[in-house]
Amino acid sequence: MRRSGLPLSRRTVLRGLGTAIALPWLEAMGTARALANPKEGAKGVESPLRMAFFYVPNGAHMADWTPSELGSSFTLPHILEPLVPFQKDLLVLSGLAQHNGFALGDGGGDHARALSTFLTGCHPLKTDGANIKAGISVDQIAAKQVGGRTRFRSLELGIERGAQSGSCDTGYSCAYSSNISWITESTPMAKEVNPRLVFDRLFASQAKGSAATRARRELYRKSILDYVLEDASALKGRLGISDQRKVEEYLTSLREIERRVEMASNAPVKDQPKLARPTGIPKEFNEHVRLMCDLLVLAFQGDITRISTFMFANEGSNRNFPDMGIPEGHHTLSHHAGDPKKHEKIKKINRLHVSQFAYFLEKMSSIREGEGTLLDHSMIVYGSGISDGNRHNHDDLPILLAGKGGGTLQTGRHVKYERNTPLNNLYLSMLDRVGASVDGFGDSTGRLPNL
Repeated sequence: MRRSGLPLSRRTVLRGLGTAIALPWLEAMGTARALANPKEGAKGVESPLRMAFFYVPNGAHMADWTPSELGSSFTLPHILEPLVPFQKDLLVLSGLAQHNGFALGDGGGDHARALSTFLTGCHPLKTDGANIKAGISVDQIAAKQVGGRTRFRSLELGIERGAQSGSCDTGYSCAYSSNISWITESTPMAKEVNPRLVFDRLFASQAKGSAATRARRELYRKSILDYVLEDASALKGRLGISDQRKVEEYLTSLREIERRVEMASNAPVKDQPKLARPTGIPKEFNEHVRLMCDLLVLAFQGDITRISTFMFANEGSNRNFPDMGIPEGHHTLSHHAGDPKKHEKIKKINRLHVSQFAYFLEKMSSIREGEGTLLDHSMIVYGSGISDGNRHNHDDLPILLAGKGGGTLQTGRHVKYERNTPLNNLYLSMLDRVGASVDGFGDSTGRLPNL
């Protein structure tokens, strides 16, 4: 493996006017770690492990979600077909449940409970006032223990804004239906849905006076990369050919995403949707999702964060998809009452979401890092806190786990667990792998076996 003669710190960034751009994992950084820990040798050169949670609302059409075969010789059913290129990087996990999503005497409100329990494992207090209470979510447990190693402890992304107060689901606060990440039992982490704001947060300098320098950059309307060219040129002299190529590919991706963010911000008024949206949000759903996915990939690649959540929509979302011939709302269709026509439309929506997830996995798998790819060094959960939207059940949930977890996961399998096995057992196992172990979580009964 060719390396440059000079070691490079993992925290090296390219700096310019109001700009700080993190770098992807480079061979020269492995050299730096090896020199700092000579007794570790090559074994000490490791890529960081990332963890993300993708959430889709209103459950799934389970008949076309669940593979009929177990083990490694299984066929992905209709909804999961877009993931065929990544089947070897995937675990389909059946039989998992989030028990605290059920009413447990609280009556209606399954959508609010589905989301608020998905990562917390805690039954939420039924209230539409300010006294909301759920639990600390698994992503924030990890963020508190290992998030200090990166610029941002965690990154909360989404596609649909949501209210933080008021009643949204049978006496439950809107905060429960809008937030998946909770830093304390009474404090949700609001997601960001505007790609421009995410871009600026990731790549604008946090130094004193940065607001003024960002304003100057907007005035000159130059690419954020134009301000770090001098630093980038100086860096090339310290890198081998392979690392130079990685940096160039990373910066090229960043410039392309910046261009797309700018296009979304400057779209003519006539092209904007009828509902008012913050500047920087693309009109098309697919482009919005993919732009946010690209930003998350850059954040992982540059080790800006290692922990993230991503919500395709708020729980109970009634978004429609007229471009696919679906004028009805998603939530309305989820109450299908066995209607085959509604089933077909739900399957289309489910497959659309999975297709966007496949796009994210393709991006992650295309980026080389160390002896593998960015996806190899990740654990990505995809799923919902509801199984069948008509029944509002919280058992046998649609759950996927993508990525090899740094070589700790045996992917390419469909694994079926005993009915009502706690989903929180999976989270305990994931926390172990990222170095954030806890004794228990929610209604966990132990680590999830056979991963």
